[in-house]
Amino acid sequence: MSDMLLKIVQQALNEDIGSGDVSASLLPQAQVKAGIIARESAVICGIDYAQTAFLLVDDTVQINWQINDGDQVVENQTLCTLSGSANAIVSAERVALNFLQTLSATATQTRYLVDKIAHTNAQLLDTRKTLPGLRLAQKSAVKCGGGINHRMGLYDCVMLKENHIAAAGSIQKAVKKAVDQYPDLPLIVEVEDLDQLQQVLNLGHITRVLCDNFSIKDLTSAVKLAKGKLPLEASGNINENNISKVANTGVDYISTGSITKNINAIDLSLRFS
Repeated sequence: MSDMLLKIVQQALNEDIGSGDVSASLLPQAQVKAGIIARESAVICGIDYAQTAFLLVDDTVQINWQINDGDQVVENQTLCTLSGSANAIVSAERVALNFLQTLSATATQTRYLVDKIAHTNAQLLDTRKTLPGLRLAQKSAVKCGGGINHRMGLYDCVMLKENHIAAAGSIQKAVKKAVDQYPDLPLIVEVEDLDQLQQVLNLGHITRVLCDNFSIKDLTSAVKLAKGKLPLEASGNINENNISKVANTGVDYISTGSITKNINAIDLSLRFS
């Protein structure tokens, strides 16, 4: 269990419980058994976060998980059983379920899109469009769903987008400065049309090219231009309706913020036996 995970879960508990759970204080001091049940099919992720929520409230709560992160579950399947203080279980319930249903939503949406492009060699990437405070958690959920992680933040990869290029004066100037100052970091350059792509292909030290909002026709042309030179990433307005067509162009990567920001929480419930 990482210090970051502990800090995130404790902050969520502090936010919810505050000076004390007044509703739970009305319950008798009794030991109970309970279960967390999926009310719809999903790819589960967030077990460590949910378990930590219960144990931080009361480390004597016993939890028996019947599934692992990354497992597909069906409607009405029991994810785990719990036994312990009724007060502790209901006090931790909402925070535990919040983590589990949110991270499972990201994993589920990721798996859904990964399956849509499984007939190609394209790989699904996440973005930095994550929920504040849940960057590491959601990126872990993407991996549970079969996707792969893009850069973790602004510190581990140089990514030159339209505003960086405009401020620098040209793609060439922006790339040169990036290579000079951060020679050991991956370098991704975003292009908005085939002319810009051709400029980038004539430069060195670039790790990957991001084709932003390209049409299917232009993506197909881009793949031909870049073949054997640089891997291509497609991004911009990609969704479940067009992702297969994008993958069919032959791009190496497809990135979308939808798997971390346009998600519907998985329906889960905790019930006493």
